[in-house]
Amino acid sequence: MSNEIFRGIATALITPFNDKGVDYESYGRLIDWQIESGIDALVSCGTSGESPTLSVEEHKEIIRFAVERVAGRVPLVAGTGSNCTESAIELTEFASEVGADGALVVTPYYNKATQAGLVAHFTAIADKSKIPLILYNVPSRTGCGIQPQTYVKLAEHERIQAIKEANGDISRIVETAALVQGKLDLYSGNDDQIVPILSVGGIGCISVLSNVLPRETTEICKRFFAGDVAGAAALQLRYLELIHALFCEVNPIPVKAALAAMGMCGGKLRLPMTPMEEPNRQRLLKAMREQGLRV
Repeated sequence: MSNEIFRGIATALITPFNDKGVDYESYGRLIDWQIESGIDALVSCGTSGESPTLSVEEHKEIIRFAVERVAGRVPLVAGTGSNCTESAIELTEFASEVGADGALVVTPYYNKATQAGLVAHFTAIADKSKIPLILYNVPSRTGCGIQPQTYVKLAEHERIQAIKEANGDISRIVETAALVQGKLDLYSGNDDQIVPILSVGGIGCISVLSNVLPRETTEICKRFFAGDVAGAAALQLRYLELIHALFCEVNPIPVKAALAAMGMCGGKLRLPMTPMEEPNRQRLLKAMREQGLRV
């Protein structure tokens, strides 16, 4: 694509909470630290941001706050997806109005949709949006997946610009890349597949790992784009145990525990998310220490 939303690593930011609601002081500090660490872009109110537990008012205010705090220093993508098309349109229009650079729109969850329904859903959102959309395919969480041929149809819309692919099936992702022929930018949605997806034409990753290792995660893409594929692959393998530890319980439980251990937030979760089980937390802390993090 000639008009990329971003290239490299975008952090799928957590949403810090306190007893009163959203902890904007910690959120602002996280945003500043990410940008100072050289992150390529940021995503607000995605799955890692516990978007299903946010009220509409909170969701909008977090997007507004993130846009204002980022202040154009890097691209800011707003998570605006919903299993209700009208709700997704409302959030996407709001993100457009307050200055987000793109919208991350997940497939409808629980009520799901046919492939024809997905085309209608995403088209309806794109028709009302003034900013480009990144379609988010994560069937393990939503029960609803976008098929490669469906991407071909969706690529015809001028504001449907990219894919965050987290289906975990490299063969299916390769098929998608072959079919869309560069008409949609491809981002990895899984930290353990950054280099494999770059190798078939991907241009980056929307990352959980970069919440705790922003500079190091961006280095994977930098090395790959500079032609040092072996160096990028070595980093992919180096961080594998930490990646696995960050997903040994449902995201964002581990990454919030990690950031709490780093003193970046309080670690508070909203039900149905619950605190990390202690054996898993010890595994996570061990993996973090092995990467030089002080916890």
